[in-house]
Amino acid sequence: MWRLLPFRRERASMNMAIDEAVSESVSSGGAPTIRFYGWEPSAVSIGRFQRIEDEVDLKECAIHGVEVVRRRTGGGAVYHDRDGEITYSVIAPEEVMGKDIPASYREVCGWVIDALSDLGMTADFAPINDVTVAGRKVSGCAQTRRGGVFLQHGTVLHSINVRKMFSLLKVSDEKLSDKAIAAAEDRVTSVSALSGAGYGDLLSSLRRSFCRGRECREGSLSPDETARAVELAGCRYDDAGWTFSR
Repeated sequence: MWRLLPFRRERASMNMAIDEAVSESVSSGGAPTIRFYGWEPSAVSIGRFQRIEDEVDLKECAIHGVEVVRRRTGGGAVYHDRDGEITYSVIAPEEVMGKDIPASYREVCGWVIDALSDLGMTADFAPINDVTVAGRKVSGCAQTRRGGVFLQHGTVLHSINVRKMFSLLKVSDEKLSDKAIAAAEDRVTSVSALSGAGYGDLLSSLRRSFCRGRECREGSLSPDETARAVELAGCRYDDAGWTFSR
């Protein structure tokens, strides 16, 4: 039985802390969990092994009220727009998802592909961890495995502002040119650019797809998970020692 958590927007530190708190719960025998969430305010998340000063324009983030958080998963820096994307997390015992990392990426990305198909889009899996439509990226993800627990979280773009994204991430002046922006927009797409599906339509389709063929039950965080997430947000994800650890 999978637990499906309701959609919530949270601060960046709480989003990462909830993933870790739920992972601890699953490690102790708790139900495998699917959650969809947003970011309030918008945020940039960086991969576990990235050097923040190399990836993020901290001054520009501060000007725009964009938070910055370090993930436990690898991968690159990601801009999470409050209204432009839906983020998902899949947290389960490792044996449920299997130890083959490429295969597990393909499986969960397949759930995203099915959700987009339900909305009239033909999407493909682009190894190792992207979903594309007509060769343009619409979703990316990262995963980690710790203590026998599988965690994959990823984003699905409903809309995208490439110019704003590039202003927050450290890119060359050349990449901020109109020509470079247009080229980047040619490599990335979004649900709003591909269909008339609204944000709520995308969320509903993702929820249906992720539970298809699995026994899911609506649930909520337990009091212990909530307390642990608050603790982790304060002692890890809001802590400069963690954020600037590389």
